[in-house]
Amino acid sequence: MKRPLELLLALLGVVLLGPIMIVTAAAVRCTSRGPVLFRQERVGLRGRPFRITKFRTMRTGARGPRVTASRDPRITGIGKCLRATKLDETPQLFNVIRGDMSLVGPRPELAEFADQWPAGSREIILSIRPGITDPASIEYRREEDELAACPDPQQHYIEVILPRKAAHYVAYVQSRSLRGDCAILARTLRAVLVG
Repeated sequence: MKRPLELLLALLGVVLLGPIMIVTAAAVRCTSRGPVLFRQERVGLRGRPFRITKFRTMRTGARGPRVTASRDPRITGIGKCLRATKLDETPQLFNVIRGDMSLVGPRPELAEFADQWPAGSREIILSIRPGITDPASIEYRREEDELAACPDPQQHYIEVILPRKAAHYVAYVQSRSLRGDCAILARTLRAVLVG
């Protein structure tokens, strides 16, 4: 029952957010060089790779750590706003429609980070589709600020944040329900709107 319902909700989301997404795309296009969309390979259901889609928030060709801290100079002016409001994530509704992702589920990681998940967690986490949001996304909404306070953001992510997230992912997979997913979506909307 979850898949038809989330497909309906994703389509509804595209319709309702369509005007905002068009304005966002125009803002990205007009304020920095490069493509409007950012696509990156992530690890999905049963370990299959897929390309996640977001609005681009960083300068094209910028190099640096694989994680992003707040005040990262690679982030564009409009990118800061998009990341703060989570509008950069809205194109993932198309990932949901395509069947790569769910509305709620463990956030999809880069392969190099998924390989760092604690032993025994990987199979559980990858047993369901990754999601746009989950309890860890709400708890780590200000992850970029935590990373900015560390001398080595990527090392901190791998050694501290990633294991915590993996524990949240496993707990979610083992206790998920339709009612629980609705509650997570409501909490996510509240976090985005209220801050």
